[in-house]
Amino acid sequence: MITIIDYGLGNIQAFVNVYKRLNIPVTIARQPADFEGATRLILPGVGAFDHAMERLDASGMRPTLERLVREQGVPVLGICVGMQILASASDEGLLPGLGWVKGRVKAFADVPELKGIPLPHMGWNDVRPWPDVPLFKGLEEDARFYFLHSFFFDCEGGGGSIASASYGQDFVCAVAEGNVFGVQFHPEKSHHFGAALLKNFAEL
Repeated sequence: MITIIDYGLGNIQAFVNVYKRLNIPVTIARQPADFEGATRLILPGVGAFDHAMERLDASGMRPTLERLVREQGVPVLGICVGMQILASASDEGLLPGLGWVKGRVKAFADVPELKGIPLPHMGWNDVRPWPDVPLFKGLEEDARFYFLHSFFFDCEGGGGSIASASYGQDFVCAVAEGNVFGVQFHPEKSHHFGAALLKNFAEL
């Protein structure tokens, strides 16, 4: 069962609609009891890093989420800010992240070579996945996804990255560490490319 975590951030219904079109069972979790039967988790997010962490904590679902992901190995897919809070910390805020993928979130505006680049990075962009990544099965060439962000995931030691995109310079746009996955773009807004990725996640 695909379970989408509704902690007040992200267009939850858009994910539900995609999975219903794919005839894949989907449900929404708004409290700990709603995770019963979950075999895949989607952690969406929009807005600021600290606000997302505060909302997740306030939802009361974080302990259940931690147990499922860290102890039981249930696959989770973080999306946009939901990907960023997988990191240990962000230059955008002061709160610690979940720390499930080694790295820190950094600002495009703080990269000297990108001085003056329009922000946020918004719109469609090409995504280049690494070879043989199951999340991007069938999307190895000519895949395009919709982005809306001003911060990017800086993987510790270069590990964890599974795809990149370019905006002024190459940046990591998808990560994976064990059963934890994250994408910076919005698959729910990315037409057939996004539907293919969400289907792949369901079939991991």
